[in-house]
Amino acid sequence: MTAPGGTAATPVRLRADVDVPVDISRLPAREAAERELSKPMYHENDPNLLQRGLDRFWEWLRDLFGAASGATPGGVVGLVAVVLFVAALAAALWWRLGTPRRAPGTTGDSLFAGGPRTARDHRAAAARHAAAGRWNQALQERMRAVVRSLEERTLLDPRPGRTADEAAAEAGRSLPSHADELRLAARAFDDVAYGGRTADEPAYRRIEELDTVLERTRPTLDTTSTGTPA
Repeated sequence: MTAPGGTAATPVRLRADVDVPVDISRLPAREAAERELSKPMYHENDPNLLQRGLDRFWEWLRDLFGAASGATPGGVVGLVAVVLFVAALAAALWWRLGTPRRAPGTTGDSLFAGGPRTARDHRAAAARHAAAGRWNQALQERMRAVVRSLEERTLLDPRPGRTADEAAAEAGRSLPSHADELRLAARAFDDVAYGGRTADEPAYRRIEELDTVLERTRPTLDTTSTGTPA
């Protein structure tokens, strides 16, 4: 062959390199793939630990809800109806029975938690709380004033660790005409102090009125009473 211009063309040999397959065993191949995939560049958008935990939780909840709805007549609608019924029943029982109260005499149920104070001190503290609208504290201080006043009048023997229920029961024997009011006042104290209930102004005023009435009430002589009537 003659190239343009009359010069003979030199033939060009093209050499093709042939790839020789490399035989790698399964274990080294897997380790190499794991090393490659462990590089940070492959995990920049991975969820954090909290997100992974939440994803697992929601997945578990979906599985649980799906299994429950499959076992409940009516499917999802039936399951929702059952849940609403149980919630309504629990709310009705809570409203009817109130917050569970601890048994009288339980450690920590002592009427007087702080140092000794007079009935006058407790009344002054109750008045301050009432003026500020703190009815929980006001009610508790007024009940303490009731019991302390009975102790000061020797209608009750001073006794550390006495509960409101015990004080009401003992005082009711010397003041039988007010036994019911004393018992209700003690229950209101327990509900607020230990039962998580919230007091209001009428509840406080009832104990305030009871305190005032008891101050003017003469005790009934009863040899079974714990206190010594004045």
